[in-house]
Amino acid sequence: MKSTRDYDNAPAKRRLKTKPVLAVLSILLIGNLLWFIAWLIPNDTSKKNDSEEVASVAGKVITKEQWMASMESIYGKEVLLDMVNAEVMEAAAKKYKIKVSDAEVDLELALIRSTQESTSLQSYDEEVLRKDIRSRLILEKVLSKDIVIDDDAIKEFYDNNKNLYNTSTSYRTSVIYVSSEDEANKVVKELENGSSFEGLARERSADASSASLGGDIGYVSEGNESVDKALVGAVQNTDKGKWSKPIALADGRFAVAMVKSVFEGQSFSYEEVKERIYRELALDQLPQSVTQEAFWQEFDADWVYSE
Repeated sequence: MKSTRDYDNAPAKRRLKTKPVLAVLSILLIGNLLWFIAWLIPNDTSKKNDSEEVASVAGKVITKEQWMASMESIYGKEVLLDMVNAEVMEAAAKKYKIKVSDAEVDLELALIRSTQESTSLQSYDEEVLRKDIRSRLILEKVLSKDIVIDDDAIKEFYDNNKNLYNTSTSYRTSVIYVSSEDEANKVVKELENGSSFEGLARERSADASSASLGGDIGYVSEGNESVDKALVGAVQNTDKGKWSKPIALADGRFAVAMVKSVFEGQSFSYEEVKERIYRELALDQLPQSVTQEAFWQEFDADWVYSE
């Protein structure tokens, strides 16, 4: 398919495709950088603030001005691109009278959490996530608005792929990985004595990636092949806000998991997903991929990186 989604011409039962999810994750990364940089920018832009010391090494000072310049050189273009695209999509929604409901965003969130890529959805603010999903849905609706799909084709797709719309219960999970059962028991003891799970994860976890995020590994659900089965089983038997006993993993390590939130599995009816399936089938008919940038000229969008 050539569009914002990518679906193969596969027969009957089709698994939920991952490219839309990966697209959301990449957008989210940029979105979070946007919020982070916006938070860093001082209200007072005086020279005094620019020269404020933020770090020093062997007596050599690093100023806020140097820090921000480095941030902009690395992330500036991507962050601004995200901002412009978001505004372009809102302008498109207004012009074409496109509506995106909370229920549609909820559906996308549920489907994202049920995929294997959900474990990569770490450290993302849900409000930012919902805004980025809204922007993607606006684009899909604009692209598919003039394409006609027969109701029978939509119903047939649903009947052949009901499994796509039956999502498993997912658990937002944080994990501390250690090399031995003795270490895992010590972690549990410290948690019982009031230590912060996030702090212990940063200090003790052997997995650098999740440790830097306070142990957060994203959403875990049954059937997720990227997560150790023992860990999935332990999470399913752990109450929200609580941590597990030491978990023996297949690779020889041990882990202690904490469930931060629980999202109950859902079965979506034909009426609830009819519009989504229509867009999937309609976007399949587009001859090539289309992104938000294709609408810049229509809505007179410009930026400092224009050549």
